[in-house]
Parts: sequence; C-alpha cells; structure tokens
Amino acid sequence: MTAGLLLAAGAGRRYGRPKALVELDGEPLVRRAIRLLGDGGCAPVHVVLGAGADEVPDLPGAVPVRHDRWSDGLGSSLLRGLASLPAAVPAAVVVLVDQPLLSPVAVRRVRTAYADGAVVAVATYAGRPGHPILLTRRSWPLLSGYALGDRGARDLLRDRPDLVVEVPCDDVGSPADVDTPADLLRLRPLSGGSASAAAPRWSPRDS
Repeated sequence: MTAGLLLAAGAGRRYGRPKALVELDGEPLVRRAIRLLGDGGCAPVHVVLGAGADEVPDLPGAVPVRHDRWSDGLGSSLLRGLASLPAAVPAAVVVLVDQPLLSPVAVRRVRTAYADGAVVAVATYAGRPGHPILLTRRSWPLLSGYALGDRGARDLLRDRPDLVVEVPCDDVGSPADVDTPADLLRLRPLSGGSASAAAPRWSPRDS
C-alpha cells in the first residue's frame, strides 16, 4: 500500500487566492491532483489544507487534513501530512497542488522504484528533481531536520543521495507550476482545455 499526499495548504499570495481553489478546465486544482494520485495507484489519499480550507469543495476519494499552522510553510505541511497517515502505510507519494501537468504515469514510476527497494524515489525532468516524490516511512524521521519553512524534502535529496533513486519522467508530463493567473493561461494549451485565470482577491484574514 502506497499512500498519496497532496500539499494544498498555502495562501497562493502571488496568485491572489489559495491555489487549492483555482480551476483549470472547470476543475479545481485540488481535485485534479487527487485524481492524479488515485490514477497513479495511491490509496489512501490525504490532502493537507490550510489557507481557505473552509472554501475548498468536497474532495471525493480523499481525506482532508486541516493544518492550522499552514503559514509556517511547506515543510510544516509535509510533516503534518505524513503524521496524518495510518500506521500501516509504509510509503507516501507527495505532490503539490499547483503542478497540474504531472502525470499518473510518473506516480506509477516512483511507486515501482519503491517496489524495487528505493527508500526515496524522485521524478526528474531534464535531470532535475521534481514531483512526485516517494518517501518511505524509513525516511520520515530524517525530514524533521530538513522540512523547515518553505523547504520540503529537497535538501534531504541533496544530502542523502545514497537513499535516493532518480526516476526520469520527461516523457510523461511537466513539473510546471502555477504561481500566477498568467501561468495558468500558459498551461491551457497543454491541459487540453480552457483555463479561467480570473480570480477574486483573497486575504489570509478570510480563512
């Protein structure tokens, strides 16, 4: 059993609202990412929510995980999400809500690396690490010294190459992220549909 962990707690200040609430092709990014993990064979799927959590739509097929300290950064969301997983889960595939062009094939590839014995498996694009990242339970205690502020697992990948298996995924998707409405419009031709980049302004005070 490999769980899926979606990090969707940030305020999306550059975008103007939490990116969990943004839609691409008429579908919220948070639901798109849940589908990504499910199609990639992950179960259960936990979603870490923070800013704007009360506005997030229903999340069929996923377990919402409220993170009241979301403003501490990505690292705290990662640790909160891992801690929420059932004790029987030996590994989790981690993705971010603002990378809508990731492929279920990439999720399956990092899961295969785990089945072959990897402690940590990371998708790479043009030789650079990205998402999804698979973290086995053996690696979770190490993250307490790395998942700080807006840093997740990347420093662990750098410092412990002995634990990491790189999984090339250039041919199955893109790690392009959505930071602004303009980014979303640029992704529209690649997503196979239309994107609505307009978004009301949002403040952390609203959540």
